[in-house]
Amino acid sequence: QVQLVESGGGLVQAGGSLRLSCVASRRTPSSYVMAWFRQAPSEERELVAAILADGRNTHYADSVKGRFTISRDPRKNSIYLQMNSLRPEDTAVYYCAARISASPDYTYWGQGTQVTVSS
Repeated sequence: QVQLVESGGGLVQAGGSLRLSCVASRRTPSSYVMAWFRQAPSEERELVAAILADGRNTHYADSVKGRFTISRDPRKNSIYLQMNSLRPEDTAVYYCAARISASPDYTYWGQGTQVTVSS
């Protein structure tokens, strides 16, 4: 079992920045894919960004490309999401998640952290 704990959410004005952190309860195997999802009220949960085991290969939703950056620090069992040029439509609960590379399903989830962007 892996427990994930997010932090770093809050209230920010449009155009501002936030950095989300996710710490795992134990070292995640190098075969794990780590990701950030978000869910706004009355919306489906969407994948925001993912990072592969090598820490170099990343994937971003079109809506955040060029504004968000995902990174991974295996020494701290952590991943991060640097969010710049935030927009009101980025308002959502952001979740950290993990899965093994061979599976399409994310097995482990954090409790979420609220990000609110005011216009």
